[in-house]
Amino acid sequence: MTDGTAIRVEQVCKSFGSVQAVQDLDLCIPAGCIYGVLGPNGAGKTTAIRMLMDIIAPDRGRIEVLGETVLRRVKDRVGYLPEERGLYRKMRVDDTLKYFGTIKGVPRRRLRRIIGERLREVGLGECTARHVDELSKGMQQKLQFLAATIADPDLLILDEPFSGLDPINLEVLTRRILDMRDEGRTILLSTHMMEQAQRLCESVLLIHKGRKVLDGPLREVLRGADSRTIILETQETPPDLSGLPLVQSVEKKNRHHEIRLAPGTDPQDLLAVLVGRCHILRFEVKRPTLHEVFLARAGETAEETTATAEWGGRT
Repeated sequence: MTDGTAIRVEQVCKSFGSVQAVQDLDLCIPAGCIYGVLGPNGAGKTTAIRMLMDIIAPDRGRIEVLGETVLRRVKDRVGYLPEERGLYRKMRVDDTLKYFGTIKGVPRRRLRRIIGERLREVGLGECTARHVDELSKGMQQKLQFLAATIADPDLLILDEPFSGLDPINLEVLTRRILDMRDEGRTILLSTHMMEQAQRLCESVLLIHKGRKVLDGPLREVLRGADSRTIILETQETPPDLSGLPLVQSVEKKNRHHEIRLAPGTDPQDLLAVLVGRCHILRFEVKRPTLHEVFLARAGETAEETTATAEWGGRT
Protein backbone atom coordinates (compact mmCIF):
# COMPACT_ATOMS: atom_id res chain seq x y z
CA MET A 1 0.00 0.00 0.00
CA THR A 2 3.02 2.24 -0.53
CA ASP A 3 1.26 4.17 -3.31
CA GLY A 4 -1.76 4.96 -1.11
CA THR A 5 -3.95 2.30 -2.68
CA ALA A 6 -5.89 -0.10 -0.44
CA ILE A 7 -7.38 -2.33 -3.17
CA ARG A 8 -6.35 -2.79 -6.79
CA VAL A 9 -8.31 -4.98 -9.22
CA GLU A 10 -7.15 -5.53 -12.79
CA GLN A 11 -9.16 -7.25 -15.54
CA VAL A 12 -10.88 -9.64 -13.11
CA CYS A 13 -13.44 -12.09 -14.50
CA LYS A 14 -15.63 -14.73 -12.87
CA SER A 15 -18.17 -17.10 -14.41
CA PHE A 16 -20.54 -19.64 -12.91
CA GLY A 17 -21.35 -22.04 -15.70
CA SER A 18 -22.77 -19.99 -18.54
CA VAL A 19 -23.34 -16.94 -16.30
CA GLN A 20 -20.66 -14.24 -16.47
CA ALA A 21 -20.93 -12.73 -12.96
CA VAL A 22 -18.01 -10.28 -13.26
CA GLN A 23 -16.44 -9.16 -16.54
CA ASP A 24 -13.11 -7.37 -16.95
CA LEU A 25 -13.41 -5.45 -13.68
CA ASP A 26 -10.80 -2.75 -13.08
CA LEU A 27 -10.81 -0.96 -9.75
CA CYS A 28 -8.48 1.20 -7.66
CA ILE A 29 -9.60 2.14 -4.13
CA PRO A 30 -7.49 4.74 -2.31
CA ALA A 31 -6.62 4.21 1.33
CA GLY A 32 -8.50 6.13 4.00
CA CYS A 33 -11.85 6.58 2.23
CA ILE A 34 -15.36 5.15 2.21
CA TYR A 35 -15.92 3.52 -1.18
CA GLY A 36 -19.37 2.37 -2.31
CA VAL A 37 -20.01 -0.70 -4.47
CA LEU A 38 -23.53 -0.39 -5.84
CA GLY A 39 -25.81 -2.00 -8.37
CA PRO A 40 -29.09 -3.85 -8.92
CA ASN A 41 -29.77 -7.52 -8.16
CA GLY A 42 -27.54 -9.83 -10.16
CA ALA A 43 -24.97 -7.10 -10.84
CA GLY A 44 -21.94 -8.94 -9.43
CA LYS A 45 -21.33 -6.95 -6.24
CA THR A 46 -21.15 -9.86 -3.79
CA THR A 47 -19.16 -11.98 -6.24
CA ALA A 48 -16.58 -9.19 -6.50
CA ILE A 49 -16.37 -8.88 -2.70
CA ARG A 50 -15.96 -12.64 -2.24
CA MET A 51 -13.06 -12.58 -4.69
CA LEU A 52 -11.45 -9.75 -2.72
CA MET A 53 -11.80 -11.89 0.42
CA ASP A 54 -10.33 -14.95 -1.36
CA ILE A 55 -13.52 -16.92 -0.68
CA ILE A 56 -13.74 -17.66 -4.38
CA ALA A 57 -10.97 -17.32 -6.95
CA PRO A 58 -11.27 -15.26 -10.15
CA ASP A 59 -11.09 -17.07 -13.48
CA ARG A 60 -8.50 -14.54 -14.53
CA GLY A 61 -7.17 -11.14 -13.54
CA ARG A 62 -5.19 -9.73 -10.65
CA ILE A 63 -6.30 -8.67 -7.15
CA GLU A 64 -4.13 -6.79 -4.68
CA VAL A 65 -5.29 -6.03 -1.11
CA LEU A 66 -3.20 -3.79 1.15
CA GLY A 67 -0.24 -4.26 -1.15
CA GLU A 68 -0.41 -8.07 -1.21
CA THR A 69 -1.71 -10.47 -3.85
CA VAL A 70 -2.02 -13.25 -1.24
CA LEU A 71 -4.74 -12.30 1.24
CA ARG A 72 -3.51 -14.52 4.09
CA ARG A 73 -0.48 -12.28 4.45
CA VAL A 74 -2.71 -9.37 5.50
CA LYS A 75 -5.85 -11.17 6.75
CA ASP A 76 -5.45 -9.84 10.30
CA ARG A 77 -5.60 -6.29 8.90
CA VAL A 78 -8.90 -6.90 7.08
CA GLY A 79 -12.35 -6.94 8.70
CA TYR A 80 -15.28 -8.48 6.84
CA LEU A 81 -19.02 -8.32 7.44
CA PRO A 82 -20.62 -10.77 4.96
CA GLU A 83 -24.13 -10.43 3.61
CA GLU A 84 -24.90 -13.86 5.07
CA ARG A 85 -24.31 -13.35 8.79
CA GLY A 86 -22.19 -15.82 10.76
CA LEU A 87 -22.78 -15.64 14.52
CA TYR A 88 -22.94 -18.63 16.85
CA ARG A 89 -26.44 -18.35 18.25
CA LYS A 90 -25.80 -20.16 21.57
CA MET A 91 -22.62 -18.21 22.36
CA ARG A 92 -22.61 -15.31 24.82
CA VAL A 93 -22.19 -11.82 23.43
CA ASP A 94 -18.85 -11.17 25.16
CA ASP A 95 -17.53 -14.61 24.21
CA THR A 96 -18.47 -13.91 20.59
CA LEU A 97 -16.21 -10.86 20.51
CA LYS A 98 -13.45 -12.72 22.36
CA TYR A 99 -13.63 -15.49 19.74
CA PHE A 100 -13.46 -13.19 16.71
CA GLY A 101 -10.79 -11.04 18.35
CA THR A 102 -8.63 -14.06 19.10
CA ILE A 103 -8.91 -15.25 15.48
CA LYS A 104 -7.57 -11.86 14.39
CA GLY A 105 -4.68 -11.98 16.84
CA VAL A 106 -5.89 -9.39 19.35
CA PRO A 107 -4.14 -9.96 22.72
CA ARG A 108 -6.46 -11.31 25.43
CA ARG A 109 -5.57 -8.51 27.81
CA ARG A 110 -6.65 -5.94 25.21
CA LEU A 111 -9.86 -7.85 24.50
CA ARG A 112 -10.80 -7.83 28.18
CA ARG A 113 -10.28 -4.08 28.23
CA ILE A 114 -12.14 -3.08 25.05
CA ILE A 115 -15.10 -5.48 24.73
CA GLY A 116 -17.30 -3.68 27.26
CA GLU A 117 -16.34 -0.33 25.75
CA ARG A 118 -17.22 -1.39 22.20
CA LEU A 119 -20.57 -2.87 23.31
CA ARG A 120 -21.50 0.37 25.06
CA GLU A 121 -20.62 2.41 21.97
CA VAL A 122 -23.38 0.69 19.97
CA GLY A 123 -25.94 0.40 22.78
CA LEU A 124 -25.26 -3.23 23.74
CA GLY A 125 -23.62 -2.52 27.07
CA GLU A 126 -26.32 -4.39 28.99
CA CYS A 127 -26.11 -7.46 26.76
CA THR A 128 -22.65 -8.77 27.71
CA ALA A 129 -23.86 -12.00 29.31
CA ARG A 130 -26.81 -12.63 27.00
CA HIS A 131 -26.74 -15.28 24.29
CA VAL A 132 -26.84 -14.30 20.64
CA ASP A 133 -30.21 -15.97 20.03
CA GLU A 134 -31.73 -13.74 22.73
CA LEU A 135 -30.92 -10.61 20.74
CA SER A 136 -33.17 -8.92 18.20
CA LYS A 137 -32.17 -8.93 14.54
CA GLY A 138 -30.92 -5.36 14.77
CA MET A 139 -28.88 -6.12 17.91
CA GLN A 140 -27.33 -9.15 16.22
CA GLN A 141 -26.45 -6.93 13.28
CA LYS A 142 -24.59 -4.51 15.55
CA LEU A 143 -22.80 -7.42 17.24
CA GLN A 144 -21.74 -8.75 13.82
CA PHE A 145 -20.37 -5.30 13.02
CA LEU A 146 -18.37 -5.28 16.25
CA ALA A 147 -17.00 -8.74 15.44
CA ALA A 148 -15.79 -7.43 12.07
CA THR A 149 -14.12 -4.39 13.63
CA ILE A 150 -12.85 -5.76 16.97
CA ALA A 151 -9.25 -5.90 15.68
CA ASP A 152 -9.33 -2.29 14.38
CA PRO A 153 -8.68 -3.37 10.78
CA ASP A 154 -6.92 -1.16 8.26
CA LEU A 155 -9.48 -2.29 5.67
CA LEU A 156 -13.14 -2.99 6.48
CA ILE A 157 -15.37 -4.67 3.89
CA LEU A 158 -19.11 -4.39 4.61
CA ASP A 159 -21.70 -6.25 2.52
CA GLU A 160 -25.17 -4.78 3.23
CA PRO A 161 -24.30 -3.63 6.78
CA PHE A 162 -27.56 -1.73 7.37
CA SER A 163 -29.95 -4.64 6.77
CA GLY A 164 -32.49 -5.00 9.57
CA LEU A 165 -31.59 -1.77 11.38
CA ASP A 166 -34.15 0.77 12.58
CA PRO A 167 -33.38 4.48 12.04
CA ILE A 168 -31.75 4.89 15.48
CA ASN A 169 -29.39 1.94 15.09
CA LEU A 170 -28.75 2.92 11.48
CA GLU A 171 -27.43 6.21 12.79
CA VAL A 172 -25.29 4.43 15.42
CA LEU A 173 -23.53 2.32 12.77
CA THR A 174 -23.25 5.25 10.39
CA ARG A 175 -21.42 7.31 13.02
CA ARG A 176 -19.07 4.42 13.79
CA ILE A 177 -18.22 3.98 10.09
CA LEU A 178 -17.48 7.70 9.78
CA ASP A 179 -15.30 7.54 12.90
CA MET A 180 -13.28 4.69 11.38
CA ARG A 181 -12.80 6.71 8.20
CA ASP A 182 -11.60 9.65 10.29
CA GLU A 183 -9.10 7.30 11.96
CA GLY A 184 -7.55 6.68 8.53
CA ARG A 185 -9.12 3.30 7.81
CA THR A 186 -10.51 2.24 4.44
CA ILE A 187 -14.13 1.09 4.22
CA LEU A 188 -15.57 -0.72 1.21
CA LEU A 189 -19.34 -0.54 1.48
CA SER A 190 -21.83 -2.54 -0.58
CA THR A 191 -25.39 -1.36 0.00
CA HIS A 192 -28.73 -1.03 -1.76
CA MET A 193 -29.58 2.03 0.37
CA MET A 194 -28.83 4.87 -2.02
CA GLU A 195 -29.42 7.63 0.54
CA GLN A 196 -26.85 6.10 2.88
CA ALA A 197 -24.37 5.63 0.04
CA GLN A 198 -24.77 9.27 -0.99
CA ARG A 199 -24.28 10.37 2.61
CA LEU A 200 -21.26 8.18 3.41
CA CYS A 201 -19.25 7.46 0.28
CA GLU A 202 -16.52 9.63 -1.17
CA SER A 203 -16.23 7.45 -4.29
CA VAL A 204 -18.57 4.92 -5.86
CA LEU A 205 -18.59 2.04 -8.30
CA LEU A 206 -21.67 0.94 -10.21
CA ILE A 207 -21.70 -2.63 -11.48
CA HIS A 208 -24.43 -3.65 -13.92
CA LYS A 209 -24.66 -7.11 -15.47
CA GLY A 210 -21.15 -7.92 -14.29
CA ARG A 211 -19.51 -4.87 -15.83
CA LYS A 212 -18.32 -1.58 -14.41
CA VAL A 213 -20.63 1.18 -15.61
CA LEU A 214 -19.47 4.07 -13.47
CA ASP A 215 -16.50 4.65 -11.15
CA GLY A 216 -15.20 7.82 -9.53
CA PRO A 217 -15.49 10.42 -6.78
CA LEU A 218 -19.12 10.95 -5.78
CA ARG A 219 -18.90 14.71 -6.27
CA GLU A 220 -17.81 14.27 -9.89
CA VAL A 221 -20.41 11.57 -10.52
CA LEU A 222 -23.23 13.86 -9.41
CA ARG A 223 -21.76 16.97 -11.04
CA GLY A 224 -21.41 15.21 -14.37
CA ALA A 225 -24.99 13.92 -14.38
CA ASP A 226 -27.50 15.29 -16.85
CA SER A 227 -29.65 17.75 -14.85
CA ARG A 228 -32.85 17.89 -16.89
CA THR A 229 -35.46 18.17 -14.13
CA ILE A 230 -36.78 21.62 -13.21
CA ILE A 231 -38.68 22.39 -10.01
CA LEU A 232 -41.25 25.07 -10.81
CA GLU A 233 -43.44 26.86 -8.28
CA THR A 234 -45.75 29.64 -9.41
CA GLN A 235 -48.18 31.99 -7.69
CA GLU A 236 -51.02 30.77 -9.90
CA THR A 237 -51.57 27.58 -11.85
CA PRO A 238 -48.71 27.39 -14.37
CA PRO A 239 -49.50 27.28 -18.08
CA ASP A 240 -49.85 23.93 -19.80
CA LEU A 241 -46.33 23.00 -20.92
CA SER A 242 -46.90 19.36 -21.88
CA GLY A 243 -47.21 20.17 -25.57
CA LEU A 244 -43.92 22.03 -25.84
CA PRO A 245 -41.16 20.19 -27.75
CA LEU A 246 -38.60 21.16 -25.11
CA VAL A 247 -40.65 19.45 -22.35
CA GLN A 248 -40.60 15.67 -21.97
CA SER A 249 -43.00 15.38 -19.01
CA VAL A 250 -44.69 17.39 -16.26
CA GLU A 251 -45.52 15.97 -12.84
CA LYS A 252 -47.49 17.83 -10.16
CA LYS A 253 -46.08 17.52 -6.65
CA ASN A 254 -47.39 18.97 -3.39
CA ARG A 255 -46.85 22.67 -4.00
CA HIS A 256 -44.79 22.61 -7.15
CA HIS A 257 -44.36 20.94 -10.53
CA GLU A 258 -41.40 18.86 -11.68
CA ILE A 259 -40.69 19.35 -15.36
CA ARG A 260 -38.48 16.89 -17.22
CA LEU A 261 -36.79 18.59 -20.15
CA ALA A 262 -36.21 16.92 -23.49
CA PRO A 263 -32.61 15.81 -24.15
CA GLY A 264 -30.37 18.68 -25.20
CA THR A 265 -32.68 21.39 -23.84
CA ASP A 266 -31.16 24.27 -21.91
CA PRO A 267 -33.15 25.15 -18.75
CA GLN A 268 -32.83 28.80 -19.79
CA ASP A 269 -34.99 28.03 -22.84
CA LEU A 270 -37.86 26.95 -20.56
CA LEU A 271 -37.37 29.99 -18.33
CA ALA A 272 -37.65 32.26 -21.37
CA VAL A 273 -40.98 30.63 -22.27
CA LEU A 274 -42.35 31.08 -18.73
CA VAL A 275 -41.36 34.72 -18.27
CA GLY A 276 -44.40 36.90 -18.81
CA ARG A 277 -46.80 33.93 -18.77
CA CYS A 278 -46.86 33.33 -15.00
CA HIS A 279 -45.54 34.70 -11.70
CA ILE A 280 -42.55 32.50 -10.90
CA LEU A 281 -41.84 31.88 -7.21
CA ARG A 282 -39.27 29.15 -7.70
CA PHE A 283 -37.31 27.91 -10.71
CA GLU A 284 -34.64 25.38 -9.72
CA VAL A 285 -32.56 22.86 -11.63
CA LYS A 286 -32.92 19.72 -9.53
CA ARG A 287 -29.68 17.96 -8.69
CA PRO A 288 -29.99 14.27 -9.62
CA THR A 289 -29.82 11.78 -6.78
CA LEU A 290 -27.36 8.92 -6.80
CA HIS A 291 -30.25 6.54 -7.44
CA GLU A 292 -31.36 8.51 -10.50
CA VAL A 293 -27.84 8.74 -11.88
CA PHE A 294 -27.34 5.01 -11.56
CA LEU A 295 -30.65 4.12 -13.15
CA ALA A 296 -29.85 6.36 -16.09
CA ARG A 297 -26.32 5.01 -16.54
CA ALA A 298 -27.38 1.39 -16.20
CA GLY A 299 -30.08 1.89 -18.81
CA GLU A 300 -32.99 0.82 -16.61
CA THR A 301 -36.46 0.91 -18.19
CA ALA A 302 -39.45 2.32 -16.35
CA GLU A 303 -40.61 -1.20 -15.50
CA GLU A 304 -37.17 -2.22 -14.21
CA THR A 305 -37.00 0.95 -12.14
CA THR A 306 -40.08 -0.07 -10.21
CA ALA A 307 -38.78 -3.61 -9.74
CA THR A 308 -35.41 -2.39 -8.43
CA ALA A 309 -36.56 0.49 -6.22
CA GLU A 310 -34.53 -1.18 -3.47
CA TRP A 311 -31.31 -2.63 -4.80
CA GLY A 312 -29.65 -5.48 -3.03
CA GLY A 313 -29.55 -9.25 -3.01
CA ARG A 314 -26.81 -11.81 -3.50
CA THR A 315 -24.75 -11.61 -6.65
